Amino acid sequence: MAGIRDIEAVVFDVLGTLVDEPGGLRAAIRDAVPGCEDVSVDELTTSWQRYVALEQGRVARGRRAYATSETIDAEAARRVADRAGLADPDGISWLATAGQRLPPWEDSVSGLDRLARTLPVIGLSNASRTALLRLSAHAGLRWHQALSGESVLAYKPAPELYELAIATAGHSPERVLMVAAHAWDLRGARTRGMRTAYVRRPDGDPPTGSDSFDWCFEGLDELVTALAAR
Repeated sequence: MAGIRDIEAVVFDVLGTLVDEPGGLRAAIRDAVPGCEDVSVDELTTSWQRYVALEQGRVARGRRAYATSETIDAEAARRVADRAGLADPDGISWLATAGQRLPPWEDSVSGLDRLARTLPVIGLSNASRTALLRLSAHAGLRWHQALSGESVLAYKPAPELYELAIATAGHSPERVLMVAAHAWDLRGARTRGMRTAYVRRPDGDPPTGSDSFDWCFEGLDELVTALAAR
């Protein structure tokens, strides 16, 4: 089996792994609904994320035609606005783009910058092309290539996304490392033969006892240091 010395390209999940998705959504909801209590903000954030996961799941199961993340986020924003009593159209439209203004984790920008000096770095996201472009610019994320599920009209963990990343990297799957804070994402990558690295993040999806990912790291600095020492 190939080891960390054999990695030729690194693919990163974006939402939750490199940017703080729950924190960014909470901040946007607080701004859109002044005076909203923290408990209510947390409930609205959870409602948003559950709706997005449900609709992406419906797409994956063939129960809904593919819709971009922008479309689904706009639907989630309208639901949140209805629950919060927000009626201003401009406010709702601004809230719908909250997913394009998510803050990076404190080690994301420096970690990507270090890694990109030695290895090809690829972003692989369920965000639409436009949303991914704006999010990358807002958060200051450095890529050599950023890939959206919109290119294959699917959402992770559909195999088409990992195959897209492997083809873009131009190496055999066992030489391409998938990095994510979500065990479900890494399981999808493993089914396509990619190497896998879990990075711990708040609100992530940690591995279970039945998972056997190649590496687990407490943060991005630890991952980058391991790759730099190849």
